[in-house]
Amino acid sequence: MNHEDENELFQRLESEMAEDKGAAPDSAQEPEDPSSTVLVDSPGGPTGPGFFDRVRDAKRRPVLPLWVKSKPDFVASAGWLVGYAGHTVAYHGARTPWYTLRLTARAPSGAAKFIGGSLRWMADREGDPLRAAAARREDVGEYLKLSRQRDRRVRWRTVVGIVASVVGLSSALALYVLAPGWLLALSGAAVALALGWLGQPADDPVIHRAVELPKRQKLTSDIVLRALAALSISQINQTVSKGGDPLAFTAPITRDGPGWLAEGDLPYGVTVADVVDRRERLASGLRRPLGCVWPEPVPDEHTGRLRLWVGDQDMSKARQPAWPLAKSGSVDLFKPVAWGTDQRGRWVEITLMFLAGVIGAIPRMGKTFLLRLLLLIAALDPRAEVHSYDLKGTGDLDPVGEAVSHRHRAGDEEEDILYGLHTMREVQTELRRRAKVIRELPRDICPESKVTSDLASKRSLGLHPIVIGVDECQKWFEHAKHGKELEEICTDIAKRGPALGIVLLLATQRPDDDSLPKGISANASARWCLKVMSHTENDMVLGTGAYKRGVRATTFAWDEKGISYFLGEGADARVVRAIEIDAVLAEAIAARGRTMRKNAGLLSGYALGEEPQTDPAASFDLLADILAVMPAEESKAWNEVITARLAELRPDAYGTWGAEQLTAALKPYGIRTGQVWGTDDGKGANRRGIKRADLLNIVAHRNGNSDAN
Repeated sequence: MNHEDENELFQRLESEMAEDKGAAPDSAQEPEDPSSTVLVDSPGGPTGPGFFDRVRDAKRRPVLPLWVKSKPDFVASAGWLVGYAGHTVAYHGARTPWYTLRLTARAPSGAAKFIGGSLRWMADREGDPLRAAAARREDVGEYLKLSRQRDRRVRWRTVVGIVASVVGLSSALALYVLAPGWLLALSGAAVALALGWLGQPADDPVIHRAVELPKRQKLTSDIVLRALAALSISQINQTVSKGGDPLAFTAPITRDGPGWLAEGDLPYGVTVADVVDRRERLASGLRRPLGCVWPEPVPDEHTGRLRLWVGDQDMSKARQPAWPLAKSGSVDLFKPVAWGTDQRGRWVEITLMFLAGVIGAIPRMGKTFLLRLLLLIAALDPRAEVHSYDLKGTGDLDPVGEAVSHRHRAGDEEEDILYGLHTMREVQTELRRRAKVIRELPRDICPESKVTSDLASKRSLGLHPIVIGVDECQKWFEHAKHGKELEEICTDIAKRGPALGIVLLLATQRPDDDSLPKGISANASARWCLKVMSHTENDMVLGTGAYKRGVRATTFAWDEKGISYFLGEGADARVVRAIEIDAVLAEAIAARGRTMRKNAGLLSGYALGEEPQTDPAASFDLLADILAVMPAEESKAWNEVITARLAELRPDAYGTWGAEQLTAALKPYGIRTGQVWGTDDGKGANRRGIKRADLLNIVAHRNGNSDAN
């Protein structure tokens, strides 16, 4: 028991004795049962989990480094080493004649330096300052002691010099007389080069480095503690003022890839999110560029456990490894594919199937390039049917669209919106067909009730992957006339499409409720958030609470283009830099995808010059047409009556419509059909229909005029 436990026990006993003395002897109260007192901090109780319990739950550090166990990392490291050695040999090999000339020219200077240095050594010139100092102090004893030491040194050094001279001269004469010509020339060259090396100035060496090595400061505990103390966090300031450290290290600072990794516990009440929010100040405290400093929380630990990785080079400027698919190779969308690298330069993979994805960022941060990269990955699976919609209209998706896309459109004009609406209706119809096919397949062929790679390869089933990429998707959802229907279709695809082999990828520079409806964002299992301006957009893309957990895309710098927080693949959000593919390389990759499809007989749609059959009804305003066939005095009407009138109004557009089709067409507008009383051949009956007032309210709201009705 320590002194603190003893003091606590004595204080408790004194308190109980004082209470006993203060009570009256004839008090009617019953004596308190001692067993009812609960000792919260019992001095003699267990102190925590046993040693073996802690050992069993301990995290084991890897025996071998990750680059040894990872074949790609090992190959990359070995390739770098071979390249470095080859470059060094080639650099110095090409300059060897110049090195020889310069060293030979400096041989006389080296000979003079050698002779002068030898004479100074023999005369013990290094002791002159000490003897002079003793003389100035008039310290006779010290001076005589140093003088006798000099005399002894000069005598034996002179003997060594004379013997060396005689032996050297004799060896040189013997070599000149007896040695063959090649050995004499080799010896003379060696002596000349050695004298030249000795004669080179310190500020102008003959041989320079083949590689300029950057100077990088090693990350130490003092540097980390200094940087954290400068963050102006009140709890850290209080800890430091009391003599504590702002971080209790839980592991040694180690070399981790091209950088340093530190991990530890922040003071009580300080979260990793507080540090992440001050990333710029942390970088200043570490004296490192902002792109080198990456604080992050530790998965499955408390919110005060900080993992700080400090890179040697800015992440946005570091050289990325060559993308394996840039020049060759194909893709199976049901398997992981590398698409970017993390801060440490390690590949990050994604399985495009079984997901719906959202990409959010402010303009000019690489959002469109990232979407195009994902579509290029889909293009390298010849089975995939690619749909690309560039609603920005700049043609950034044209390399994919022109080469492989089954459906493709660039622009946000009315005809472009109608094209997208019609083709998305096709996809929704295909989704319903696939659901029926999956439901009818035997369990031994489709045990998980979803599309697999084997099923996608069976052309007879028509379950090939469909990958839809929409850039600036807010143009669809904010459209006054067709926005609601497009939102409903995309929400349906985001919910049911992943299991049926349909992938939806939406990119927007305005991640808000209007641009990115909650029904879609809530069902997106893959999220990419490049730089955004506030926590609202951050959580809209990465999910509610991401900002509070320290996952903050607001901290990205303006020049960190293509870098995003990626949430997917069953892992916590992580910082990833997407592979940069320019338009020229994108065209080459898409051309490979086109060749694969042609060889497999799978090229179709837009890439083959085919246009979809247009839907005549899509070019008309359905609500306006219904109001035109419902007189003002008619407050309600049955569905079959309205469809008959619409068929008479526009036979090409509504000639084949029935009551159920009208119900489905009105659903995106928020108009629900219900039981309506009417007469047929003089007989009254309740049938499914609509009310004219509902139509007027929707039209008035759409037109922004509450008095339109």
